[in-house]
Amino acid sequence: MSSDPDQAESHVVKVSKEKTAENRAALVQAAARLFGERGIDGVGVAEISKEAGLTHGALYAQFPSKEALAAEALAYGLQRGYASLTAAKGDRVPTLADVLDYYLSRQHRDDVVGGCVMAASASEIARQDQTICARFTEGFALMAGALEAALGDTAPPEVRRQRALAMASAMIGGIAVARAAGKARPELSDEILVAVRGVLGELGGAPPGPAGRPPMTRRDAAPGRRRRARRKRQHTG
Repeated sequence: MSSDPDQAESHVVKVSKEKTAENRAALVQAAARLFGERGIDGVGVAEISKEAGLTHGALYAQFPSKEALAAEALAYGLQRGYASLTAAKGDRVPTLADVLDYYLSRQHRDDVVGGCVMAASASEIARQDQTICARFTEGFALMAGALEAALGDTAPPEVRRQRALAMASAMIGGIAVARAAGKARPELSDEILVAVRGVLGELGGAPPGPAGRPPMTRRDAAPGRRRRARRKRQHTG
């Protein structure tokens, strides 16, 4: 180690900044997981701190309130969801059919924690503060913009915008209702996904999805196994 006190101090500052960034990321990711599972109002700061492997003090050193943490966790989840929604399909941009098949799939419906946070939190966002509402609105605008782009030149700009807003709302609501019906009436839950996919595909001029059943993806494995594998990766990586 260098005997230069300035270099030693610089090293300590660097390590401290790195650790601070690590703690912040751990808290945001833990909050996003727990909010996805139980909602913003269903989780306290003690549980978030424990999930992140940190103390109350570490949480409040990073965020002045639970609401501030919730806003950042929501933004994190929204960016993650937008990246999945707009991910390239090999060497091409996703088509409207790709977007609908991904979003209105069994895999997405069953992945409450890793799926779209708007579908997981839409019913409670209006009860939160303005900052959290703003993050949700920004995410919705991004989703609508992606759908508007996927519609291409199928209609005049003002009509495409109107359709994109309606489609984004229907997709979020469709997943939320399909999840709510899944435990009691799984066949109805599948039917909801098929119906929303079919109507939105017709509205946007996309090819139809699989006849009579929700789209399936290669990640359409048992949700419990996926969650366990994801948690293992997060704790080891």
